[in-house]
Amino acid sequence: QSAHLDRPDGLAMRPALLACGLTLIAFQAAAAALPSQAELAAIVVDVKAAETAFAKTMADRRLDRFADFVAEDAVFVGAAMNIGRDKVVEKWSGFFKAPQAPISWAPDAVAVAADGRTAISTGLVRDPAGKVIARFTSLWRKDADGRWRVIADQGVDACDCPAGQK
Repeated sequence: QSAHLDRPDGLAMRPALLACGLTLIAFQAAAAALPSQAELAAIVVDVKAAETAFAKTMADRRLDRFADFVAEDAVFVGAAMNIGRDKVVEKWSGFFKAPQAPISWAPDAVAVAADGRTAISTGLVRDPAGKVIARFTSLWRKDADGRWRVIADQGVDACDCPAGQK
């Protein structure tokens, strides 16, 4: 018998068996934690509400509230990549300076991951006249405090192409 398999208390431990057992326990815990279809549907409603409230911060001209929706470790991609809440807020602060919001957005689709803690939302971005100028995609995470925050965001300019080529 190898010395590394014996513990001082006399119990033999086989690392491979221990690893397998711990893996099975982890899989059971993960499977048990998956939300039901009804719970996922309720989460979709919550994320849509969070995205709508996030967009309202722009309409209300409230950069401080905007910052509350941005995760500390967020990455926003636009003309440049902005990493971290401070950098994102700094970059977006220019959008909050004028009396009228330069853009508005609203989610038209939300999908939730089976973990119930992450979701993706997407929708149209409009200029003040209501013209569609882009489509946004935001990745949301439910943080330990129970709040949904954006962890990744990217906008894609709308195609100004003839109908049928979009």
